[in-house]
Amino acid sequence: MTEEEGSPTPDRVAEREPIERLLAIMARLRDPVTGCEWDSVQTFETIAPYTIEEAYEVADACARGDMADLKDELGDLLLQVVFHARMAEEAGAFDFHAVAAAIADKMERRHPHLFGAATEGGHYLWEQIKAEERGAKGHESALDGVALALPALLRAEKFQKRAARTGFDWPDPSGARAKIDEELAEVEAAAPDERAEEIGDLLFAVVNWARKLDVDAEAALRAANAKFERRFRAMEGTAGDAFSSLSLEEQELLWQQAKTALK
Repeated sequence: MTEEEGSPTPDRVAEREPIERLLAIMARLRDPVTGCEWDSVQTFETIAPYTIEEAYEVADACARGDMADLKDELGDLLLQVVFHARMAEEAGAFDFHAVAAAIADKMERRHPHLFGAATEGGHYLWEQIKAEERGAKGHESALDGVALALPALLRAEKFQKRAARTGFDWPDPSGARAKIDEELAEVEAAAPDERAEEIGDLLFAVVNWARKLDVDAEAALRAANAKFERRFRAMEGTAGDAFSSLSLEEQELLWQQAKTALK
């Protein structure tokens, strides 16, 4: 096997352009004989959770406005793309360059007002072309193609947006808001073995109301989680080791203090 066919030597890897260097590094890591004992045995299924995790770490760096961390996290996410592409290349399906070419083609196809003959249309054309692409893939439902692995709130929002494009949507936020009251009443009236289902319906309704108010439910909940974490840590910092022995009233007082201090 020649160097071009197998894993490149370390000194030759260092000479490459950054993306070609990264591809060469991944090829060396995946070598079944001389590669990394962990990287070389991974599969699409085992790597997928890391891909999702890295995407969230990118979002976290964005939320914190940490550009140095964002650079690192984007690199980690890029590595995931390279990892999947390398495994696909080994399987004879496609390689990284085919992935890059496919997304470049898609961006040009979905922006005909910039790269094609269309002179106007903007985002409306984007959505129309996406719908046509789904139809060309044989999708029968407006909901086809919404990834199962998405976080539940985000997947709910995507379902709702797809349904809205067919006309199945409240005309204004008031209908979505009223649905929350209806679902809350059903939770309160539910038998114990029905509560999980009814709470699911309630959460779905809350996502729908958020969508009608132009609020990203997933991002809003992430922000609420971060706010709770900051306040709770502040409470613990104030009380020290005695925190868990405080009464609920004393803890509530610390909560209000933390809330005021961290505004």
